[in-house]
Amino acid sequence: MPPEPGSLRTVLGAADLHPTRRRAFTLAEMLVVLVVLGLLLGLAILRIGAAADRAAVHSATVEAAAIFASARHAAIYRRAAVAVLIDTVRGTVSSRSDSELLARRDLVQSYRVRLTVTRDSMAFDARGLGIGAANLSLIAQRGRFADTLFVSKFGRLRY
Repeated sequence: MPPEPGSLRTVLGAADLHPTRRRAFTLAEMLVVLVVLGLLLGLAILRIGAAADRAAVHSATVEAAAIFASARHAAIYRRAAVAVLIDTVRGTVSSRSDSELLARRDLVQSYRVRLTVTRDSMAFDARGLGIGAANLSLIAQRGRFADTLFVSKFGRLRY
């Protein structure tokens, strides 16, 4: 016999005909959801790690370029030679005028990058030109990413 309109059975619906039955997800459904979430999370972590590596390498290159640019400007301003020293073991880039330390950045500690250079130092004369005949290349690496800073003997930076 069908329920009367407005009766309790019609209002509550057919699911309440068996009040002992619980509504829930099965174990198989929950496992499928957890596996899919795990895969998506794993892919997201890989992408976030790669983006962090790329950002760290770029930031380290920009900081090294800032050291070279400030050293060149200091040489012109002071009308004296200013040297930029690169220590690949410690991962530092510093600029000095005579015995005075002008600036120092620890790129390995700050960005966890590995530095490779073609020369371990470069100096700028009072005109802002590189002393010596060779250019300098500084490569910062972390993970799969690398960025190169080129310093010409004319003091120009390219990265």
